[in-house]
Amino acid sequence: MRLTDRRADRRAMVQRDLRRRDIAEVRVLAAMAAVPREPFVPRELQPEAYADRPLVIGHGQTISQPYIVALMTQAAALTRHSRVLEVGGGSGYHAAVLARIASVVWSMERIPDLARRARCQLRALGVRNVHVLHGDGTLGYPPAAPYHAILVAAAAAAPPPALLEQLAIHGRLVIPVGPVDVQELMVYERTRTGVRERVLCACCFVPLVPAPPRARC
Repeated sequence: MRLTDRRADRRAMVQRDLRRRDIAEVRVLAAMAAVPREPFVPRELQPEAYADRPLVIGHGQTISQPYIVALMTQAAALTRHSRVLEVGGGSGYHAAVLARIASVVWSMERIPDLARRARCQLRALGVRNVHVLHGDGTLGYPPAAPYHAILVAAAAAAPPPALLEQLAIHGRLVIPVGPVDVQELMVYERTRTGVRERVLCACCFVPLVPAPPRARC
């Protein structure tokens, strides 16, 4: 399929699955229209790249449906100065979307092969403001903290304390919370006096698990 055909598919996806729902932030819509999804999915699934559903990417992981990517990005309230941490980077697609809005993105992925593939694909697309890191996303990434936003693409029983601690004041943690079968997509905003929370929608993500410990010599 030609590149021009895929651009038309992206425009149709934005209109059908985002604008007609509750995605109204102009920068989010522009980023979703600009970033190709097909390079981030297996070749055999590329014809389905703009269906509004998750797609498998290997290792028991998925690339989130476009609507959820847009909803999480909109909820993060990013600016061009934002420093963002993504936990569960997977294919690298969501990081590419975030990179078009924010200043810099650190993307944590616990599966080495996925981290490598995401790094290569982002480089191939010319994305220069994303740092893909292999590590335990439940611990965040303290060297680059604090973050204006942290987005987590895996479900936790509760928001990890390390992630809340690494938020800047008025920073937002967007994360699915709940049991394995169904969760609520939550937004936690850190304030000077505590943490405010609100529910975005019901959702279903793979579980958030720590990275396996590295072998010692």
